Amino acid sequence: MSTVRPPTHHRRLRWQALAGFVAMAAIVGGVAALAVATRTEAHNALARPSWAPPGWLYGPVWSVLLLVVAVAGWCYWRTDGETRGFAFYGVCLLLTLLWTPLFFAGGAHVLALADVVVLDFVVPITMMEFARRSKLAAWLLVPYLLWLLFSTAVNAAVVWLN
Repeated sequence: MSTVRPPTHHRRLRWQALAGFVAMAAIVGGVAALAVATRTEAHNALARPSWAPPGWLYGPVWSVLLLVVAVAGWCYWRTDGETRGFAFYGVCLLLTLLWTPLFFAGGAHVLALADVVVLDFVVPITMMEFARRSKLAAWLLVPYLLWLLFSTAVNAAVVWLN
């Protein structure tokens, strides 16, 4: 019995789509890196909770998380995912893109906190949408959600302490 393989152009499109998802995540990460690089002295002088991780840890953690978020989006896309799931996914990426410039470059810590709190609600909704088509895509967003919840706590502590 022979197996039917999809035409080569479908396999190629699959990898091009993955590259597109990774590129979107790289844009979010690039904006974050620029925002962190332009942080002000006032930001550097902020009181932080004793349990906040060291600054050098954020870049590697976000790099891995954004790559996993990209793979989650790609897994959902491969199921011919519904527009609603992609709408929530896009909102997640947009809010993630906005948080770092708000918090680091803009010094708008309360606005950044509002942004990440909204993310804390949008990510689980995205996970539920993804789970309807791909359990893997939904589960891949769990580390992202956990880090966001931790980031929310750090952001709230910074607001409270300052």
